[in-house]
Amino acid sequence: MHDFLFALSLPPVARGLVAMAIAGLCFPASGVMVLRLNLVPMRYMLMHGVILGGALSLAFSLPVLPTSILLNVLLVFLMLHLKGNSSHGFGLASAAAMVFSMALASLVMHVWDVPAKDTLQLLWGSPFALDALDIAGLVAIAALLVLYLVLGFRTISAMFFDQEIAQSLGMRVKLHHTLMVLLIALVIAFAMKLLGALLIDALLILPVMVASKRATSLKHLLWYSCLTGLFISTLGYLLAVATDLPPSGTIALLSALLYLAPTSHKKGTAV
Repeated sequence: MHDFLFALSLPPVARGLVAMAIAGLCFPASGVMVLRLNLVPMRYMLMHGVILGGALSLAFSLPVLPTSILLNVLLVFLMLHLKGNSSHGFGLASAAAMVFSMALASLVMHVWDVPAKDTLQLLWGSPFALDALDIAGLVAIAALLVLYLVLGFRTISAMFFDQEIAQSLGMRVKLHHTLMVLLIALVIAFAMKLLGALLIDALLILPVMVASKRATSLKHLLWYSCLTGLFISTLGYLLAVATDLPPSGTIALLSALLYLAPTSHKKGTAV
């Protein structure tokens, strides 16, 4: 117990705990957007965008997180442009943007002699590597997400129910759709630094799937998803520190086990 408390007093570990609590509480709200808007393919495109951002940051000695966020925002606009000129929707547009980002990442690594293993480290992530500036960025993204949900909840609810009806009611569906996609891009860029690309669903998707077993409305789904994410991220992180296991794997395993656990409640209809 003494070693555990001492570990929690170390600045990198303490910052990681704060970051995981904030991310676990807020990021699942973006997971609700991903599932309700059927943007799962876009999630993979944004993950590859972070890899491209990592390759560029290593090649030109740029900060990884701002570069990855900027690349993801640009990829979002590219994807929206491709979708706007196609009748096939986000699936093929996301696939095209994903191929583009990975092809460019491979060229950057080859031309500037960037070691692939250094770039692929982004697939794992580490909450211990966060500094004060990263925490400030995380707080800013979480605040933006919460503010948007509070101010735009009526429009968001209508869009999740039926976008055509929302459009007919005079709601700015296209604007809100773009805002939600941009928020998802910010969250994924930061979540990759926390957990890595391979385990990102532990924060975004699985808490929503766990919450959907009990939620019967969108408001309940958001609340249950965020509280589930907070529980999973903080408990998983503390277990990782106590057992000297990787936080990403511990949190993801806890998330998966919680989803697989049987429940006596009737499954909700929110997702």
